[in-house]
Amino acid sequence: MKTFTLNQTKQWLKTSRHPLAKIIFTQLKKLLYFELPAPKFVLSVFYSLYLLLRTLLSTLMRILCWTPLLKGRLQNVGSNLNLYGGLPYISGPLHISLGDNCRVSGQSTFSGRSCAQTTPVLVVGNNVDIGWMTTIAVGSRVEIGSNVRIAGRALLAGYPGHPVDPLARAQGLPEKDNQAGDIILEQDVWLATGVSVMAGVRIGHGCIVAAGSVVTHDLPPLVLAGGIPARVIRAINLPETADLEDK
Repeated sequence: MKTFTLNQTKQWLKTSRHPLAKIIFTQLKKLLYFELPAPKFVLSVFYSLYLLLRTLLSTLMRILCWTPLLKGRLQNVGSNLNLYGGLPYISGPLHISLGDNCRVSGQSTFSGRSCAQTTPVLVVGNNVDIGWMTTIAVGSRVEIGSNVRIAGRALLAGYPGHPVDPLARAQGLPEKDNQAGDIILEQDVWLATGVSVMAGVRIGHGCIVAAGSVVTHDLPPLVLAGGIPARVIRAINLPETADLEDK
């Protein structure tokens, strides 16, 4: 006797012209899309309750769990740390210092190069935003100045994690020292969504890097930069600077 697997049965129901197959297939589709009737007012109330409970739970987790655990991992931390959305993933040897009034997404990653000669160091200034799904990979040192804004899905790649030589890579060997480097973001820098900053790069104060850009070399202060690789698009004229130029 021939037996049908689940996948064969599904294909039979979808393709067969047998009346029984069509009836079963139709009823299964109705079951798949079945919804409980509910007035919009009732749904709005339940949704508001859901948001309230989610906010309360998240606040309690932040106060009682996430923030204390993160502070226990940091070397230095300032006042008014706003950790939201969970606990960042931290891997490898890494000394982390955060300044005052920093906002850090719990959906972010901090890693230190395991084969570095000295313990890698991440220094974050005051009033800094580190956005959702941002990864900061510290080869030896990463400095983030005060008032820096790092949007979601940014990458600060202080080391690549793998060597260039394919044979060494296949053997699981670490990258060479010359592949790692410091990254410096001076104060007031703004990295838009999805920006990648490579090892050995310094970005000048007040610089804005457009979304999706890859920064492979130093950028001067007070410029808008973008592209792959990122290049200077134009200078940023601050209001007080523009007033002086008009005079």
